[in-house]
Amino acid sequence: MNLNLKATSQNTYDAIVVGSGISGGWAAKELTEKGLKVLLLERGRNIEHIKDYTTAMKKPWEFEHRGKLTEAQKASHPVQMRDYPYSEFNESFWVNDLECPYTEVQRFDWYRGFHVGGKSLMWGRQSYRLSDLNFTDNLRDGHGTDWPIRYKDIEKWYDYVEQFAGISGSVENYPHFPDGKFLPPMEMNCVEKSVKKRIEEHYKKTRIMTIGRTANLTVEHLGRGNCQYRNLCSRGCPFGAYFSTQSSTLPAAVATGNLTLRPFSLVTEVIYDKESQKATGVRVIDTETMETMEFYAKILFLNGSTLGTTFLLLNSTSAEHPNGLGNASGQLGHNLMDHHFRCGASGEAEGFEDKYVYGKRPNGIYIPRYRNIGNDKRDYVRGFGYQGGASRSGWHKEIAELAFGGDFKDLNTKPGRWSMGLGGFGEALPYYENKVYIDKTKKDKWGQYVLAIDCSFKGNEEKMRIDMMNDAAEMLEAAGIKNISTYDNGSTPGMAIHEMGTARMGRDPKTSVLNGWNQMHEVKNVFVTDGSCMPSIACQNPSLTFMALTARACDYAVKELKKMNL
Repeated sequence: MNLNLKATSQNTYDAIVVGSGISGGWAAKELTEKGLKVLLLERGRNIEHIKDYTTAMKKPWEFEHRGKLTEAQKASHPVQMRDYPYSEFNESFWVNDLECPYTEVQRFDWYRGFHVGGKSLMWGRQSYRLSDLNFTDNLRDGHGTDWPIRYKDIEKWYDYVEQFAGISGSVENYPHFPDGKFLPPMEMNCVEKSVKKRIEEHYKKTRIMTIGRTANLTVEHLGRGNCQYRNLCSRGCPFGAYFSTQSSTLPAAVATGNLTLRPFSLVTEVIYDKESQKATGVRVIDTETMETMEFYAKILFLNGSTLGTTFLLLNSTSAEHPNGLGNASGQLGHNLMDHHFRCGASGEAEGFEDKYVYGKRPNGIYIPRYRNIGNDKRDYVRGFGYQGGASRSGWHKEIAELAFGGDFKDLNTKPGRWSMGLGGFGEALPYYENKVYIDKTKKDKWGQYVLAIDCSFKGNEEKMRIDMMNDAAEMLEAAGIKNISTYDNGSTPGMAIHEMGTARMGRDPKTSVLNGWNQMHEVKNVFVTDGSCMPSIACQNPSLTFMALTARACDYAVKELKKMNL
């Protein structure tokens, strides 16, 4: 693989891809396999598959602080430490917040990883298709702008990316929850099977519970090993058992001989040519030397993450595009969305004391959306799904003062109670006032202005959360779970790490940034296929849709290039 750290004198390629995460990796794979010479730019360091997963095989006692953070790490990562993803187990995968600050007009937890592979190394791997329920919601209830595509436009691309990425799951034939090209499903444990049976009997299959559809391999697939049930995925997987840029798309792109990967390359703006009305390339800061350079290409794919891409477009100003590249609609930076979660219910399961689990399955169960479908009408629009699972408390929790002696040791050899929990993931609407813009009062380590984020959940989401909590309790009760308690631990945008919107697709250039091919209305040779393109977010985990949209857009872009339309 050519890292091309000393750029060639020409610096010209057929295509440039900005960002190497889930969608950028796919763009690199697709464009190189179609014969294009591609430059893949990544602002962070390189991480090589297996070699650089430095903590993947470590035992718990080999970590100096047993997974906890030092005071110095807390001080340099004030945002990343707000939740569980950032820990000693993979701390090198997360950004130093002091080096790249942002402005929170309202609280927004922005979790970032600057390295080759991006968050494809740390993602939750839940992989669900959107259905026509989701593609038509905006049109039906009047929130946001109509999607320029429908399920039939993307179905074969879902097939295509699933068959390469490797998604394990179970076929359910449930309306508005499209089945896919699945590897064998992971198995539910005994309590989950009991809960599934009772929920589906009680609700007469108007609600179902299935094993999570996940980008973890249950069998060997395309040269990658199957999941070892270690549940240590966020450290990087030496077996290649989950989909990441490193395990999947990057090796495919490298194999073509058409890829140049350049890490430590912070793209600061897209270069626009007013004569051709096209982008000619990008301006880059080498983050190690601080040298500025330019690279040129016929087509650009922007995949720097939802807010990274939108910052880049807002920062790319010219006489023709004074408010950001392709922003004549005024929609660039607006309609920021994230899922709201952290509410649901849990309780205890009785009668399974002689059963235990096999391994550490890195996956839970899923209950797809059933609200505001057909005759079901609530006092809010859209809906939610549930993730969760059953587990047996690891070891008996004894009163601290009595935690010594032979009796205590005996207790520590007995598994505790079974519990079952359901946590809701709700859809948030695309509000114009949920926005980002460039804050010119503050700069990052590389001298760039920073992004200001002004986003909040509103009344529709608050009403939905009541159902998310109470429905979970009702289903658990119907399933025979005891001592049920509900919870709402609060949720602010960013926490779910599913930020989307801010450069949305649409049918009308007056109300959207991109067309139905993820192509900028105003700058035809620029494509955006990361989360920023989404006109709405459904309640499903989004990464599979980013993959499918990217593969589809690459196919279109290369065909248009060959027709000399770009």
